[in-house]
Amino acid sequence: MTKCEQTYDRMPCAEFVSALASSAPTPGGGGASALAGAVGVALGQMVAALTIGKEKYADAEDVMIALNHKAQTLREELCALIDRDAEVFAPLSDCYRMPAATAIERQAKDEAIQAYLDACCEVPLRIMTLCCEGIALAKEFAEDGSRLAVSDAGCSAAILNGALHAAALNVLINTKSMADTRRAAAYNEEANRMLAGYGALADRIYKDISKDLQPAEEV
Repeated sequence: MTKCEQTYDRMPCAEFVSALASSAPTPGGGGASALAGAVGVALGQMVAALTIGKEKYADAEDVMIALNHKAQTLREELCALIDRDAEVFAPLSDCYRMPAATAIERQAKDEAIQAYLDACCEVPLRIMTLCCEGIALAKEFAEDGSRLAVSDAGCSAAILNGALHAAALNVLINTKSMADTRRAAAYNEEANRMLAGYGALADRIYKDISKDLQPAEEV
């Protein structure tokens, strides 16, 4: 089976987007989700960078430094998962192109597909987990960070929420093909749990910040 040898996380942005727009199987939705998650986390770090060292926020400095360190770890792993998603999907893509004209060929094709589905679920689930952690950090950045950058904390939550939902679809498309329905149900349950909990949290963060930024109503 084909192994993806392209390093997408080091690719210039315009080149990556062009590759994404092509008919090539990679990069795809999983890699795009990881990239979006990394962008969302980076916006949280921007809040930290605009808060640390400011006398007005001296009381929050230690908190911001710690949050920034956590966010850096998340961002680095999300960037690594751009390539990892391509690595696990490339051989599965090959399997879907296998011949299936005879019963023997169909069985061989199905067995090959089943062998790669777990990895193709586990990578987007990991992306989801990191996005959830990023959303939790966005809440803290919004609460303790510079008021001048609160919109960036809101952007962080919104982008991470999009990445969370996008990664979930990459879980669901693969569990749909799983012969092991119990394993598929477990993957789906994990994905839906994260969507329900952290998707709702991201929505609240965005709505609260958006409300605060709206102009005051005239009396």
